[in-house]
Amino acid sequence: MFGKSFSFAAYCGCFGYTTKPKRSRSHHRSNYLDFLLDSEIEEDDGCSYNDDATGTSHVDEVEPLSRGNRSEEISRFRLNDGLFCREFIVKETNKIIRSEDENGNKMVNEYVRRYKIDSGSYGKVVLYQNSVDGEHYAIKVFHKSHLLKLRVAPSETAMNDVLCEFLIMKMLEHPNIVNLIEVIDDPTMDQFYMVLEYVQGKWVCEGSGPPGAMGEDTARKYLRDIVSGLMYLHAHNIVHGDIKPDNLLITSTGTVKIGDFSVSQVFEDDNDELRRSPGTPVFTAPECCLGSTYRGKAADTWAVGVTLYCMVLGKYPFLGETLQDTYEKIVNNPLVLPDDMNPELRNLLQGLLCKDPKERMTLKDVAEHSWVTAKEGPIPQYLCWCKRNKHRRE
Repeated sequence: MFGKSFSFAAYCGCFGYTTKPKRSRSHHRSNYLDFLLDSEIEEDDGCSYNDDATGTSHVDEVEPLSRGNRSEEISRFRLNDGLFCREFIVKETNKIIRSEDENGNKMVNEYVRRYKIDSGSYGKVVLYQNSVDGEHYAIKVFHKSHLLKLRVAPSETAMNDVLCEFLIMKMLEHPNIVNLIEVIDDPTMDQFYMVLEYVQGKWVCEGSGPPGAMGEDTARKYLRDIVSGLMYLHAHNIVHGDIKPDNLLITSTGTVKIGDFSVSQVFEDDNDELRRSPGTPVFTAPECCLGSTYRGKAADTWAVGVTLYCMVLGKYPFLGETLQDTYEKIVNNPLVLPDDMNPELRNLLQGLLCKDPKERMTLKDVAEHSWVTAKEGPIPQYLCWCKRNKHRRE
């Protein structure tokens, strides 16, 4: 049995991830703050997760993570060989000190609690302010015992999803991706914290287009940021798995940042074959609806096309009255675009929303497309956001 002395790091060895996911369920996430599912948990960030009226904390024994040993090999290789690195290393803290500031606000180490942003069955996200630098951070708060009890598949618990998200975010640094700043994991305590950069703005579709849509110039700017961040992920064999407007946060300066890596997958090589889409139904590629294997990168690209469609038209390209009806329309219905649409934009949407993944436009094609490059030229590619890596490649 695992108790409060259970260490998040010790359990997984190297915060492992999978090369061949074996999920049998579908997660619907809204944004990187909404990594959670549906139900609320305790309001107090510092309380143990109590699963009964006695206040005791316990979990069922679970099988070792299927992701463990091979994932450790892959992650160590990528880090040591310079395939993944960060210019600013994620801080890892193994001691939790709870206190209060002079105003009675709860504190976790140097972070002062402000208010809860969101919550669900995995945990919650709380806005904290660093008492040292004054900056605000979005902190994900988990209870390890709860994650270990919550099964998401016959041989997997919710801990698997959190481990995957942690390791992916730990290695990434890109101007269009939400950054992980610090991980706080005290082996003597049940709580586990992921400190993320706080992006105050949310996705807002507004502008000169139809209701719920935005003008072409704004859509183009946002699309360039999305494609830049996603090309970076794909260059390192990471499939996001749930690209959609709700998972794209916009900073005060108008920069789009991709968030929510809770259903993302990392692959050892270019073989990005998957079996079941964990994303959101209306953003699901046709090949994912057929119950067979599909390519994760091509599915991500389809989701970019649906997102662009939403940005410029303010609605979904394929939406049915039921889930099955939606999937049938995604697979069978033709793409409908307004007659007066900009011909270049029409061509781009048709390429992105091509039902045959082999004929679908690639992100490289998008980055060089005439509609995308009309104002600023080709999208820059940040294959690695680390000075040490750049020097190695030279």
